[in-house]
Amino acid sequence: MLFNYLKIFIRNLKKNPVYILINILGLSVGMAASILIFIFVQHELSYDNYHQHGDRIFRVSRAWFNPNGEANLHLGHAAPPFGPLLKSDFQGKIEEAVRLMNVKLVVKEGDDVFEESKFFFSDPEVFKVFSWKLVEGDPSTALTFPDGLVLTQSMAKKYFGDQSAMGEYMEVKIGSASMDMQVRGIMEDVPDNSHFQLDFLASMEPVVEFYGGYEAVMKNFGSNSFSTYLLLEEGIDAEDLEAELPAFIDRHIPPSAQGFSASMGTKLFLWPLRDIHLYSNLDSEIEPNGSIEYVYIYSAIAVFILLIACINFMNLATARSAKRAMEVGLRKVLGADRPLLVKQFMSETIFMTFIALLLALVMVALSINSFGDFTNKQLEINFLDSPYYILALLFLVIAVGLISGSYPSLFLSGFQPVKVLKGTYKIGSIHEKLRSFLVIGQFAISIVLIVAVLVVIQQLDFMKDKDLGFEKEEIVVLPAYVEFTDNYEMLRERLISNSGVSEVSLGSRLPSGRLLDAQGAQAEVRGELSPIDVRIADIHVSHSFFKTFEMKIVAGRDFDYNMASDSTEAFILNQSAVRAIGWENEEEAIDKQFLYGNRRGYVVGIVKDFHFESLHQPISPMVFLIPQDRFNEVAIKIRSESKEETLEFLKAEWQAMKPDFPFNYYFVADRFNQQYEAEEKVGTVFGFFAGLAILISVLGLFGLSAYATERRVKEIGIRKVMGASIWGIVSLLGRDFLKLVLIGFILAIPLAYFGMNSWLANFAYKISISWSVFFFAGLVATIIAAVTVSSQSIRAAMINPVDAFKVE
Repeated sequence: MLFNYLKIFIRNLKKNPVYILINILGLSVGMAASILIFIFVQHELSYDNYHQHGDRIFRVSRAWFNPNGEANLHLGHAAPPFGPLLKSDFQGKIEEAVRLMNVKLVVKEGDDVFEESKFFFSDPEVFKVFSWKLVEGDPSTALTFPDGLVLTQSMAKKYFGDQSAMGEYMEVKIGSASMDMQVRGIMEDVPDNSHFQLDFLASMEPVVEFYGGYEAVMKNFGSNSFSTYLLLEEGIDAEDLEAELPAFIDRHIPPSAQGFSASMGTKLFLWPLRDIHLYSNLDSEIEPNGSIEYVYIYSAIAVFILLIACINFMNLATARSAKRAMEVGLRKVLGADRPLLVKQFMSETIFMTFIALLLALVMVALSINSFGDFTNKQLEINFLDSPYYILALLFLVIAVGLISGSYPSLFLSGFQPVKVLKGTYKIGSIHEKLRSFLVIGQFAISIVLIVAVLVVIQQLDFMKDKDLGFEKEEIVVLPAYVEFTDNYEMLRERLISNSGVSEVSLGSRLPSGRLLDAQGAQAEVRGELSPIDVRIADIHVSHSFFKTFEMKIVAGRDFDYNMASDSTEAFILNQSAVRAIGWENEEEAIDKQFLYGNRRGYVVGIVKDFHFESLHQPISPMVFLIPQDRFNEVAIKIRSESKEETLEFLKAEWQAMKPDFPFNYYFVADRFNQQYEAEEKVGTVFGFFAGLAILISVLGLFGLSAYATERRVKEIGIRKVMGASIWGIVSLLGRDFLKLVLIGFILAIPLAYFGMNSWLANFAYKISISWSVFFFAGLVATIIAAVTVSSQSIRAAMINPVDAFKVE
């Protein structure tokens, strides 16, 4: 029976090659796009699944709250005592606790010097928690030695080539400190689907010594730089354990000076390991994570693209039903019942879908590497290693076949033999309306995607062009090592003496970074020094900070080199801090007493609000002060006309100061733009798949218009004999299709508006969606539809009337 159906399918292919090929091409493009997105989504959902005890591993995060209960900071890191204390306090509930601390440092091997950003110090129990396998060395002892070091296989290859790295020593430099560490283990590379990557694991002992020894570490609840993971005992409910953490905090952290319990101001949370990548986008993460929202968006696009392809199939199949009416009538007369005809037509659809799948797989194979590079994922499809893919593709063929072929099969099998054989059978209006509805749906989806592309592009342009309140262009940032900070004034004068350098300053953090540092504050309000109920982030700066970034002082004055008290008593606040404290205006704040952490002094100036962080975040209250240390970065303002020469000059100065450290820098403007990479990729994805959606819609519209034109050839001939112009005939044939596009446009407007407004809600500063976006999207869809339809209409209008009357 199947062989017979295959013969019928081949016969129809020979009779109607264009119709069949349009259907197969449309399905294959839709399936290829869907398969690519499916591979990406499957990869996103697989993060950290490779860990054997992944369902029992939880990360500890720490949040701080204002007195009104509002969270003002939530870090994916915690203070160093929490890991050991949690394990000891909850014996029987926590099997293991492990801390990792990520640092950027320099590794020297022979004459080779590399800056490594995936270097982690770790507790030795790390291999009991995570399923990372050592190919050489003992996981139970590798990190128990103070100089213990574990390399990934990639790093072992990078530094030692083909010779064994075990037992070799590597010189590691952290700032100005240097230590020799011995390779005591080689581990497999961390899989791509891990929420953070690492190249080195080192013993935690050097970090403990850096903090002043074990006792000092266990009292340090302020340095929240440690990623802390817990392996719970089997059967322990994480929510129940989390409910006990406020009491745990109060046991170990004393109340505030005002008598409030520690748990009122800070809390700990437990994050399931496998949820971190898609659900955790906290104020600090080891690496930027993904987003479940984008998984939903990409999945919806895949469904839409596939749906458009299926709609094409249904439209073309029902539109050409008259071609097969006689075949259906004869089969029914010869005894074929409706279920048998449904099986025949469904089988034909499955054949076409299978051919489309084969073509789609070729497209996927040709594009998966490029798509993987674009998404920064190691995407692959391997049928031999994963039968799951075969089952998924089989399901895809059946699902697409059923969706595409169900309505045409029921429609074609419902022809009445008597009317068909008499030649009186006509397609009912309900079927014509359904086909019109499907075309409307196609173009509505396409227009929604076009609007999405335009909104994303406008938002990106808005973020990149928005005045941030300071000059971000041509500011080079270098790490502030002790050699620079200890000789800052001398080096600053030396750098400024170069004609390409206009200013130099230091900062604990610089614009384009995150505001993660804060202490308790008190301010003089109405004559009294009162605690501040909101978080005010601190930035430690040098005197020339505001000049370097060309920030505007709106009240009071800037820091002054000639006033020694500025280094011990002066504070500059931003306008948001003034409002948060409760002063009526900037002038009122000047000379008011201000207590921040352990420093008491006066407010000497107010800087105009500027965007320190990305436009995802609102402007936070900030305080600037000049410290004795804690500078992390050097900001150097250079002149654009001599950019390359100045960078060479800075490189030479750097090598003279730090010959063993590579000259690595970044531009503030570039790092601001990098914060919007996720949005740029979304815009590109929208654009690519919007193009595919339009392509598939055009294929369907081309087929429908070709068939509609073919049916009206004689009518066109008569109209030409009666004097109709070519333009009149073209407008007659295209009018109905353009009406459908217009209706699709009307339906798309509210869908696109609400969808993109939801996306824009992720930004504290955003555009308003303009009517011009919808107008342009509708215009693009209309022009594309008009060109597609008119190409067929013009060809038909050019036919000689004599030839038109010969058509049977």
